[in-house]
Amino acid sequence: MVGVLADTGAGAASRGDLVVEGLCFGYDETPVLEDVSIAVPAGTVATLLGPSGCGKTTLLRLIAGLERPRRGAVYAGGEALSTPRRVRPPEKRRVGMVFQEGALFPHLNVAANVAFGLPRAGRAGAVAEALALVGLAGLEERAPASLSGGQRQRVALARALAPGPDALLLDEPFASLDPSLRVDLRAEVSALLQRLAITTVFVTHDQENAFVMGTQVIVMREGRVLQSAPPDELYDRPANPWVASFVGEANLVAGRSDGEGAETIAGRVPLARPAPAACEVLLRPEHLVLDRGGPWRIERTEFYGHDTRYQLRDEDGRALTVRAAGAPRHRDGDRASVRYLGPPTVAFEAS
Repeated sequence: MVGVLADTGAGAASRGDLVVEGLCFGYDETPVLEDVSIAVPAGTVATLLGPSGCGKTTLLRLIAGLERPRRGAVYAGGEALSTPRRVRPPEKRRVGMVFQEGALFPHLNVAANVAFGLPRAGRAGAVAEALALVGLAGLEERAPASLSGGQRQRVALARALAPGPDALLLDEPFASLDPSLRVDLRAEVSALLQRLAITTVFVTHDQENAFVMGTQVIVMREGRVLQSAPPDELYDRPANPWVASFVGEANLVAGRSDGEGAETIAGRVPLARPAPAACEVLLRPEHLVLDRGGPWRIERTEFYGHDTRYQLRDEDGRALTVRAAGAPRHRDGDRASVRYLGPPTVAFEAS
């Protein structure tokens, strides 16, 4: 059956969850994924976030059917797509994929690229609908080389959507674009995916992309899933110190907890969950306030337009990062005191 996903909206009927259970994979004796399990509810966007080499793209390839797992399975709508014994071929699993560079055929025009692999019946209509969805109607005869980077990625997205897939896989689709173009295209794609209510897995190493695109963010490191949560929960309640530092700037400072709060170098801080008596407390830079005069010396001031970042150090060599809205109100060399003005935070066992 050929046809782009209908513009279904939020009340669309479910096509089924995408589930990965206990997935293990490696090359020869080198493990790449270890016991990876994720669940992406139907019609939502999940982002795989992690540093280069953590296994994000490999997991995407296993979901697409391009690799066979050593152990574990991939399910869509309750149906097994991949197991160690049987892998349904990519062309038979109704999953669309967009690669980092788009992977367009240079000798084919835009329409032929989008039509590639579609059956003849209904092909022209599916191509026209897919190109209209991504804002490229009228460019059917253009060659890929004549398009901008953003337009080429739109063509790749149209090609993935044209068959009407049950799920969509996006592998760093904005990585090669200029920053301003990346922001614009990201917003367009995010709105389109929400409108289509298509189950999507989006791979990125960029926290901003992950938070903007995903209703669920899955953090990976060294072939394992460390945490899966909505973006705000992930930022405010990271599972461990590494996740805290990876998903944003983090001050991890020594603290003494009494259960409801902790005493720190920034004063008493409320805690969102119980912590060991001796602990490390997460202080986000934007939740710290600078006052003039005190034990801290401002070593570096960086103005970003929308806010200012201060790097501080005290006489004991302890460092803090503080961010404040607007232009700098303090200068390098100024003395300051620091206090916490934010929501309840988390603390971890002291290392």
